[in-house]
Amino acid sequence: MLKKIEITNFKNFNDKFTFDLSDTKNFEFNKESIQNGIVNTSIIYGHNGCGKSNLGLAIFDLVSQLTDKNFANKKYNNYLNANNSDIQATFKFTFKFNENIVEYEYTKKDYETLLSEQVIINDKIYASIDKNKSSIFTTSAKGAENLNKDIEDSNISIISYISKNTILKNNIENNTFKDFIEFVNNMLLYKNIDDNFYIGFKQGEARLSNYANYIVNQDYLKDFESFLNQAEIKCKLISKKVDEDHQLFFKFENKDIEFFSIASSGTRALAMFYVWQKVMANKNCKFVFIDEFDAYYHHDLSEIIIEKLKEMTDTQVILTTHNTSNISNDLLRPDCYFIMDDTKITSLKDRTHKELREAHNIEKMYRAGSFE
Repeated sequence: MLKKIEITNFKNFNDKFTFDLSDTKNFEFNKESIQNGIVNTSIIYGHNGCGKSNLGLAIFDLVSQLTDKNFANKKYNNYLNANNSDIQATFKFTFKFNENIVEYEYTKKDYETLLSEQVIINDKIYASIDKNKSSIFTTSAKGAENLNKDIEDSNISIISYISKNTILKNNIENNTFKDFIEFVNNMLLYKNIDDNFYIGFKQGEARLSNYANYIVNQDYLKDFESFLNQAEIKCKLISKKVDEDHQLFFKFENKDIEFFSIASSGTRALAMFYVWQKVMANKNCKFVFIDEFDAYYHHDLSEIIIEKLKEMTDTQVILTTHNTSNISNDLLRPDCYFIMDDTKITSLKDRTHKELREAHNIEKMYRAGSFE
C-alpha cells in the first residue's frame, strides 16, 4: 500500500509537499477504512486550483516511470514549478507490504528525462544510480549479480530494468521488491469528467463505445441495468450490434434510443464508474485515484459510490471532490478525510484540538469552521 508521498518542484508543488496516509488514529468505527495501519479509503477536499489533480499526476508519474504505460504525457506539460529555479523535480514514495517498507526516490528533469533513482527496502539500499555522476548502477538484489550494470546513455529506469531482466532469488528483499512492482503495475487513475483520460492497466482510450462493448461482451447488461435502477435511474436496457461495435439502447414502449445519445452527464459518469469498477475487480487493482469522483452525482448517489468503493477492501482508494456533503462518520472517519490547500494536506483529525467521536456531525463542524 502507498504509505506516503513527498513531492518537490513538480507543477504547483514548489516546496516539499507531503501526503501521509499512515498518520491514523484508533477510532472505534469504520475500521475497514484502515488497512495495515494505512488509510485504505480516503477523500480529498480542496478549492479549485489547489493541486488535487496534480497530486494524482504526481503519484502516477510513478506508473510512467516504471511501466510502459506512458501514454498521458500531454498531462505532464509544464513539468517543473514555474517559480522554482531548480532544474529537477524530486519524488519520494514510501510503501508498506505486510511489515516490509519500500522507499523509492527519484529525480527528473522533465517527464521523460530521469536523473537519479534509488530503492531502499527495510532501510537497506536495494538499487541506486545517479546519472549525473555515472551510467553504472549498483544493486544488492540476489540474482542480479551478472546483470550488466552499465546502462550507458539510456533513459530507462534501473528498477524496471532489474524487474524485467532478472530471475530474482527467493528472499524477503526480492519478494518485497516484486510486491512493489506488482502494485505499480496495478494502479489506475481516471477523471470522472473526462471520458477519454486514464492512466494505468493498459494503453488505449476509454471511449464510450468501449464501455458499451465491455458491458455486452462481459455479459453485464442486466447487472448494469440493475446498477442504474439502484441509482434511481429507472430504465430497461437492450444491446444492438452496429457495424463492428455493440451499442446500448434505452428500451421504451414505442422505440429504442441509443444510450449515450440521451444519457445525462451523471448517467454517463455512472456508466464509466460501473465499467472501471468491474475492470478493477477483474484485474486485481491495487490502487485507484478517481479525480472529481462525484462531479455529476447527487449527494445520495455519491454515498452509494463511496460504499461500493469501500467494498473493494483489497484496493487502496483516493477520491477528490469539491463537495463537502459527504463528510460523515457514517461513511468514513476523520483520519480518512483530507483538506488540501496550496502548501499542505492534512486530515480532519489534525485540524482540530477537539476529541472527535462517532456521533459528531463532522460536516456541520467543517462548515462551522472547526477544522480551520
